[in-house]
Amino acid sequence: MRRLRLYLELVRFEHTLFALPFAYGGMLLAAGGWPGWPTFLLVTLAMVGARTMAMALNRLIDWRLDALNPRTQNRHLPRGLVKPGETLALALLGLLLLVYAGLNLNPLTARLLPVAVFFLVFYSYTKRFTWLCHYVLGLTIGAAAAGGWIAVTGSFAPTAYALWAGVGLWIAGFDILYATQDYAFDRAHGVKSIPARFGIPQALRVARASHLLAWLAFLWAGVSYGAGPLYYLGLLLVGGLLLLEHRLVSPEDLSKVEVAFFQANVGVSLGMFLFIVLDLLARGA
Repeated sequence: MRRLRLYLELVRFEHTLFALPFAYGGMLLAAGGWPGWPTFLLVTLAMVGARTMAMALNRLIDWRLDALNPRTQNRHLPRGLVKPGETLALALLGLLLLVYAGLNLNPLTARLLPVAVFFLVFYSYTKRFTWLCHYVLGLTIGAAAAGGWIAVTGSFAPTAYALWAGVGLWIAGFDILYATQDYAFDRAHGVKSIPARFGIPQALRVARASHLLAWLAFLWAGVSYGAGPLYYLGLLLVGGLLLLEHRLVSPEDLSKVEVAFFQANVGVSLGMFLFIVLDLLARGA
C-alpha cells in the first residue's frame, strides 16, 4: 500500500479530475445519455492509462530539471523515493491500459492510438524548444473530451471539436498561470514558457485570453449540440470560476497560484460535467 501511495503521488493521480469529467461529458453528450457500462469502463480505462503514462514519462523526462528547481526538487525521483525503472514500468502499464481500451472501443479509436501515444510522449519535450508548450499540453489533454465523443460514435462532429478546443485552451491557460512560479528558474536554465519569454504580466494576459476563448468554445459546443438552459447556467458558473481564478493571481502576488490551479480548475471540470448531466436529465435522456 505504501508503494501504491507513492506511485499515485508520483503521477498526481488527483489531477485526473481535470480531464476525466470532460471525457465523461463528451461521452454522455454523444450518447444522449448513458452509453452503457462497457463504454463507460473502457473510457475510464483509457483515461487512467493515458494520464498514468503521460505523467510517469513526464516525471522521468524532467527528472534532472526537477532536481535543480527548488520548487520541484522534493518530487519522488529527485529524492529517490521511486526508482527510474519503477517509473518507466508505471508508464508502460498506463500504455497497456490505453491500448487495450482503444482497441476495444471502435475502429477510429484504434486508428488514433499512435497519434495519442505520440502526443502523450512529445509534450514533455516541448518546453525544451518552444514557448508554445502550454498549447501542446492543451491539445494533448483536450483530446480527452473529443475522445469521449469518439468512443461512443466512432466519428468526429462539431461538438467534439468544440469540446476539444474548450478543454485545450482551458488547460493551456492554467498551465501558463502555473508556469509563472518557475519564471526565474526557467529563464536561468533555458526552459521555454510564455512567462519566461514574455514576462509575467504579459503571460497573465495571455492566460486570460486563452480562458476567454475556452469559454467561447464551450458555448459553441452547447450551441452545436442543441443544449438546454441548464448547460448554459453551468457555463455561466464556470465563467465565474475562471474570473475568480484570475482575480487570485496578479504580477505582484503569485502566492495563490496553487489554489487557483487546483481548486478553481477542479470546480470548472466537475461543474461542467454536473450541468451536462443535469441538462440531459432535464430533457429526459
